[in-house]
Amino acid sequence: MKIPLPKISINKINITQRKRKNNPGEVPGNFLIKEASLPSKIFVYAYISNHLEELNTSDIQEAIAFTKKYPDYTSWIDVKGLGSQDVLDFIQKEFDVNSLVMEDIVNTYQRPKNEDYENFIFVISRMLELDNGLHLKNEQISFLLFKNVLISFQEDYDDVLDPVRNRLRKNAKDNIRTLGPSYMLYALMDTVIDHYFNIVNRLGDELEIVEDHLYQKPRRQLMYRIQGVKKLMIAMRRSSWPERDKLNDLLRSTNSLINPKVKVFLRDAYDHSIQVIDLIESMRETTTSLLDLYLSLMSNKMNEVMKTLTIISAIFIPLTFIAGIYGMNFAHQDPVTGVILKNNMPELYSKNGYLYVLGLMLAIAIAQIFYFSRKGWFKE
Repeated sequence: MKIPLPKISINKINITQRKRKNNPGEVPGNFLIKEASLPSKIFVYAYISNHLEELNTSDIQEAIAFTKKYPDYTSWIDVKGLGSQDVLDFIQKEFDVNSLVMEDIVNTYQRPKNEDYENFIFVISRMLELDNGLHLKNEQISFLLFKNVLISFQEDYDDVLDPVRNRLRKNAKDNIRTLGPSYMLYALMDTVIDHYFNIVNRLGDELEIVEDHLYQKPRRQLMYRIQGVKKLMIAMRRSSWPERDKLNDLLRSTNSLINPKVKVFLRDAYDHSIQVIDLIESMRETTTSLLDLYLSLMSNKMNEVMKTLTIISAIFIPLTFIAGIYGMNFAHQDPVTGVILKNNMPELYSKNGYLYVLGLMLAIAIAQIFYFSRKGWFKE
């Protein structure tokens, strides 16, 4: 009895990620806005253990002035959209950021990394989002960590960081309010990594559904689906491995901008990254196994077809042989002399000869079918 399976939509699986388009030999340090970049929206959060102030604006000078109103507060400046050149120029001048760093922020095809500078730490993560159609958005999120300020840069307006914002708003005297910008940096990176678990779990569920469909009815579309999931796993692997290395660098960093109390949380995030990598590697092996299973099932299906054709051919070979013999047109009588040729198939003129031959052919076919059945050829 077949178990009803959930429907599976065989759509093309896509990955959205900005590709490198710089021309060879370009002068390093130029951070020109890309045509498709979104205008910048700026969200500012200034907070201490028992108080939080927020500001939404598109004016970077207003955002910086807002943080200066609260000099004893920790500030998180969240810049969404990299399409405003004036915003990036002002941040570079105000915080004395190296032009190579600004170039990496704007060119959003960088791998996760951590770089220490004299007055700030530069960090890049890859933020992954998966929609219902298994379309993966691979977005770069960059961070500049200063003494009392954390600046984040995102390509798009949508992200997976709402849990951090909600935690910041609701949990007074929590670590996120008391351990400074380095803890905020940890919280954002950890949320990004934790979202990897959600994606891996969804892809795991997808592979289970595909496997169930394979056992009931293997078809070519399922192979495309498996290959698409494998493609997503490879994209996640390219993000998760350098993410682990980046967290390891932060753990080993002696920069005073990282609160020593935050190191234990970074260690936890590092452990999460290792778990994600293990899951991804396991899923990649699963996709490879499912592809092998598909090929084996299709090969078995072809073998069953060939087996059926072989049985049919084996039954008809002796029948064709008999029909071929009696299809030879040897004359019973010489047309010139009229002499009777007794050895030239005299049975062609015997009474009921046609029925005898048909009976013989039927008996041979039945005998073969019985023999094949005893040999188990008709069993699965």
